[in-house]
Amino acid sequence: MQLFRHIQALREALAAERKQDRRIGFVPTMGNLHQGHLALVEQAKSRCDIVVTSIFVNPLQFGLNEDWDQYPRTFDADSQKLRGGGCDYLFFPDEREMYPNGMSEQARVIVPGMTDLLCGSSRPGHFEGVTTVVSKLFNIVQPDEAVFGLKDFQQIAVIRRMVQDLCMPVTIVAGDIVREEDGLAMSSRNSFISAEERPKANQLQITLFWVAEQIKQGVSDYIRLEFEAKEQIEQAGFKLDYLQVCRSDTLLAAGVDDLELTVLGAMYTKAARLIDNVSLNLR
Repeated sequence: MQLFRHIQALREALAAERKQDRRIGFVPTMGNLHQGHLALVEQAKSRCDIVVTSIFVNPLQFGLNEDWDQYPRTFDADSQKLRGGGCDYLFFPDEREMYPNGMSEQARVIVPGMTDLLCGSSRPGHFEGVTTVVSKLFNIVQPDEAVFGLKDFQQIAVIRRMVQDLCMPVTIVAGDIVREEDGLAMSSRNSFISAEERPKANQLQITLFWVAEQIKQGVSDYIRLEFEAKEQIEQAGFKLDYLQVCRSDTLLAAGVDDLELTVLGAMYTKAARLIDNVSLNLR
């Protein structure tokens, strides 16, 4: 695995790969890698000849009073995992490399509509930071395919819309959610969960799957289901951010005639904000 800190050097190396007609897969991350990330690298490797992984804790997608300064930075462990996981190129830029004119002067990429919902409502400006940095990374790496984890379902939907709207020649591939033994979706923020709360931290997943099962059994009063789901979360001792039954394509609130649904939720532990989702097809 080769390590690159600068854009131009990485571009030159990847240009040589393209001359050999090699397909390039890309996995953007913020580091603190776990098995979920490595599964995305493995998926990219199975689909492409060359895999590029980036590690960049993007300050542009963190809001005020969020955990940018506390976000785990574990580069040595991450690079070791990537070496054993099939990554060919690791791009590890600093903030000056990514934002040479400073963040306040950085041109922004905005996807209207679906970025104002769900996580976008709770974290104003978050998706603007995501789409801006991902568009920059796509321009740097110029991958044939990019693989993102389905845990961040809204993020994938937003990135797909950005790629479509801006005519970017990259295929967006979704990787399955990788879970702990108790069902908790793997996340870098799981390390923030206290030992006291950890045995119950899978409550969001339990509740989301309960909602999905109720829908499969014919319950179509989604507002009532969402209210009962909130009660389940709160009774377990957590604070619900949101839980909503959505259309999978637009992320708007689902209607009784919609057939492809995704139930998305976010909840707070004392020190972490956890997200999860489950999709179902009623056809």
